Amino acid sequence: MSDWNRAIIEEFRANGGAVGGPFAGADLLLLTATGARTGRRRTTPLGYLADGDRLLVFASNAGADHDPEWYRNVRADPRVTVEVGTETFEGVALPVEGEERDRLYARQGELVPAYAEYQRQTSRVIPVVALHRAQLDGRAWAVGDELVRIHDDLRAQLAGLRDAVLASLDGRPAPLPDLRGQLREHCVSVCDVLGEHHDNEEGRAFPRLEAQFPGLAPVIERLRREHVEVTGARKELQAMVDDLGSADPGRVRAELDRITAELDAHFAYEEEQLGAVLNAIGPIWRTGPHRA
Repeated sequence: MSDWNRAIIEEFRANGGAVGGPFAGADLLLLTATGARTGRRRTTPLGYLADGDRLLVFASNAGADHDPEWYRNVRADPRVTVEVGTETFEGVALPVEGEERDRLYARQGELVPAYAEYQRQTSRVIPVVALHRAQLDGRAWAVGDELVRIHDDLRAQLAGLRDAVLASLDGRPAPLPDLRGQLREHCVSVCDVLGEHHDNEEGRAFPRLEAQFPGLAPVIERLRREHVEVTGARKELQAMVDDLGSADPGRVRAELDRITAELDAHFAYEEEQLGAVLNAIGPIWRTGPHRA
C-alpha cells in the first residue's frame, strides 16, 4: 500500500469518513478485497455514487490504460468489506454491464467532471462496479435465499428422521404399524434429496461460480471435499437404519449426532461463504447482463 493511500485510510477512519485536502467534501468509501495473487486483504479508498440500495465505484485508475488492482481483485473474488461514513458492512462487488454501465458512468461524469476526463484519456471502457450489501433479504429471485430454504428443509427432514430413530430405540409407541419400514423409506427419501441437491451444485452452480469468480476456488474446493464426506455419511445413515434392530443404541445415538452435526456445519459454511454472492448475482444468472 502506498503512503498516500495509507494516510487517506487513517484520516478516513479517524474522522468518521471525512477526509480533507483534495478529497474534502468528496463521497469517499474504503473497499477491502482479497488480493487475487497474494490472498491478502487490501484496502483502497474510492470515490462512490449512491444508487438506491447499492453503492457504485469506478475503476478509472485516473485514466490509465489498464484496470486498477482492486478491480482485478473483485473480479476474482467479489466478497468485500465496505466502509462508508461511520458504517462498515460486508458486501458483494459486481460489474455493471452494457447500457446500464454507460448511463451510470455518464451520470458520474456529470457530477464529477474528472471521471469524464478519465474516460477521454483512455480507450479502455472504465468499469462500473456495484457494491451490494451482503444480506439474505427474501427477494423472489434471491438464489442465496433459495439455498438456505433447501438447507432448512433438509435440516428439518434430518431432525424428523433422528427423532423417529431415537423413539424406536427408546421403545416408545410407534405411530405407524411398520416403524422400521417407514424409517427406511424416510431415510432413503432424505438421502435422495440431499444427493440431488449436491449433484445440482456440482453440475451447474459450482462450475459457473468458478468460471466467473476464480477467487472462490478455495471455498468451492472445500465444499467439494465435504460433498465426498457427505456421500459417505449418507451411506452410513442408510446402513444404520437398515440394521436398527441389532445395532447398539449408544453407537446409533452417537453416529446420528455426528452425522447431523457434520451436515449442519457443511450447510452453515456454504451459506456463509456463498449465500450473499448467490443473492447478488441471482438476477444476472436468471436474465443475463444488460447489453448495449
